[in-house]
Formats: sequence, structure tokens, C-alpha cells
Amino acid sequence: MKLTRRYNRATLIITVIVLLIAGTAYYTFINYIVNKQLDHDLMEELTEIRDFVKTNQRLPLPLDFEGDQTAFTLTNEPVAGINFYDTPYHKKRNNKTEPGRAVQTSITLRGKSYLAEVAISKEASENITQLVIGITILLTAFLLVILSLTNRYVFSGIWQPFYSILQQLKAFNVADTNNIKSYDTNIDEFKELNDAVSVMSTRVKTDYQNLKAFTENASHEMLTPIAVITSKLDTLIQDEQLKADQFAQINGIYTAANKLSRLNQSLLLLVKIDNDLIDDKSTFNIKEVILEKEHQLQELAQSKGIELIDLLEDKPITASRYLIEILVNNLFNNAIKHNLPQGKLYIRLTQRALTFQNSGAVKLNDQEIFERFKRGANSDGTGLGLTIAKNICTQYGYKLTYNFEDNMHLFSVMF
Repeated sequence: MKLTRRYNRATLIITVIVLLIAGTAYYTFINYIVNKQLDHDLMEELTEIRDFVKTNQRLPLPLDFEGDQTAFTLTNEPVAGINFYDTPYHKKRNNKTEPGRAVQTSITLRGKSYLAEVAISKEASENITQLVIGITILLTAFLLVILSLTNRYVFSGIWQPFYSILQQLKAFNVADTNNIKSYDTNIDEFKELNDAVSVMSTRVKTDYQNLKAFTENASHEMLTPIAVITSKLDTLIQDEQLKADQFAQINGIYTAANKLSRLNQSLLLLVKIDNDLIDDKSTFNIKEVILEKEHQLQELAQSKGIELIDLLEDKPITASRYLIEILVNNLFNNAIKHNLPQGKLYIRLTQRALTFQNSGAVKLNDQEIFERFKRGANSDGTGLGLTIAKNICTQYGYKLTYNFEDNMHLFSVMF
């Protein structure tokens, strides 16, 4: 969930809760004020009744007007004090019952106690209260709409520098020469963020360029002595005066030098793939690449007696042909080198996936198989072949997986 949306939701929820609490308190306060005013009016009525009884020594006639109702009841149990309470108010003229307010007290006349009750209608007060509450609800709804619009448009504009910086970070590429642009804003926090991101990107690019230069220089400088060593070893191996043990030692050195050369090339290729430095995309049919590799590696497969079975569909893709050739070559070599003698190798290409399935006796460690320098016990490779294949797939959004079923290793590239 986006920050603005979460902030808007929290703001609206808090606002609604506060308004509900405030509305309840407001209604209670208004109702209290209305009741106080009605009690004041009832008290005036009660005072007039007491004055009338005191002056005339008789009870006034019960009143039944539009505004109030008065009743006197002889009682043997006087009411203590003056009691105010809500009661239904019945209008005889239209036979209508509505909310009312009443007061009760005892009046003594000629040694007898009478219960005096005066009731008045609360209809007018209730109407005023409902009108005030209705206006409050409308104002609350209007406030919520204003808050929503403010959060949606005003705050979106305020957060625009952040989204601009975020967009540039998403598109950031250490190999790109363009720097992250500054966004003109008067918000201090976004200014600090922009400055920090600019400094960070500059430092990262500088470190990357230094590392790239070091890697390329080191790789280039290593090629020359390796080539010299290989050339000298070729000369020594051709010497007919070499003894058997000397030939074996020189041949071991020659093999190690070749492995070092392959390792150097593989590491350099990994650096280029990881930093997206190979950008020669084109559209081609991957079936053609597979057929070429089949032709090139046919003799290696035949030398181990491996039966090659393919089922290939046409599959156009857009990628670097150079990298796809490396991907197919590494998977092909892996399937041959780790196959059993007289084993089988199935290659299938569909619109959804490319699979290499070869005979095997023991399942590989699928938790480490794609990590650098992880190789089988009998492998003489660099341990980078599957790592390179995995990185190539990651760069183009493919998914490389490994499974082992029915004594068969299965590597799948899901397009």
C-alpha cells in the first residue's frame, strides 16, 4: 500500500472517530442545555402555582393548553423535593403523542397533600436539536470530502519530488553516464533526500568505474602471461627428449593454465552480465542456436556413447545472441559432462520452455547448484557455468530451475 493511501486512510479514520466522539458529546451538551431551559420554564410554572395556592387557598383549575398540561392528584405520600423527568406528552386535539418534559412536587393545602405535575412539549426543542445535528452531519460530511480531496491532490503534489527521485532510482544504472537530476522543492526533507541520493549515485558510479577498470585491466594483464605460459608449454610438450614423468608434469601445468584462462574469461563475463554491459539485442530463433551447438558438440556426446534426442519448435526471442549461445552451450556441456556412459540426453524446445534432460545417478544439491564455484565431486570445470546461465536468465526475465526425477537431471529455462 502506498504511503499517501495509508496516510489518507489513517487521517479519515481518525477524523471519523474524533467527529463521532465530538458529535456524541455535542448532542449530549445540546440536550442538556434544552432540558435546562425546559426545567427553567417548568419551574416558573410551578412557582406560579404555589403563589396561586398561597394567595387563594385553593388549587387552580387544571390547564390543558397547547403549551403545557397541569394536573393535581391527592396523595398520602408527599413527594420529596422537586423532580424533573422526561415523559410522553399527549395532545388531545390531534391525538398525537410526542416527547415531553415534566416536573413533580408536593403541595399542601388545608392539611392535605397534593401531587402537582406540570408537563410541556419538547417538540420545538427536539426540532431545533435535530436541525442542529443535521447541520453538523452535513458539515462533517463536507469536511471529510474536503480532507479526501486535499489528501488526494494537495498531498500528491507535495510528494511529487519523492516519486521523481524514486523513479530515477528505479532507472538508475551504474554504467549510465547520466546523473540523477535534482528536483526543485522547498521541502527540506526532500532536499536532503535528493542530495543524499545524488552523492550516493556519484560514489557508486565512481566505485563501479574503478572496479570495472581494475577488472578489465587485471583480466587483460592476466591473458598475456597465460598465453606465454601456454605457448612455452606447447613447445616443451613437443620436445621428444622429455621423459614420461616430465611430460606428465608439464601436461598438468598445461591443463591448469587452460583452466585459469577459462576462469579468467568466465569471471570477466560474469562482471559484464551482472552490470548489463552486453547490449546487442536482436530477434532470432533460438532453435537455430540449439542446432548449431548440437553440431559442435556431437562428437563429444558420441565419445561417451550418449544418445541425443531432440524435439524442437520454432521460438523467436529478443535478446543478445552472444549470451543465448553461452546459455545453451553451458547447459549442453553440463548435460554431456554429467551424463552417464551410454546415457541419454533429451532436448526439448517449446513456446514456454527449453529443457535439457540427461541420465544421472545422484541428485545434485539444488540449494547450491547455481552458486559460484559450486561443482560436482568429479567435475573439472570452473564452477561458474551454471552461475553464468542463471544470471543470463535473470537478466532477460527467464527462470532457470533444476529437478531430478526417475534418475534424470532436468534443467528448464522458462520463458
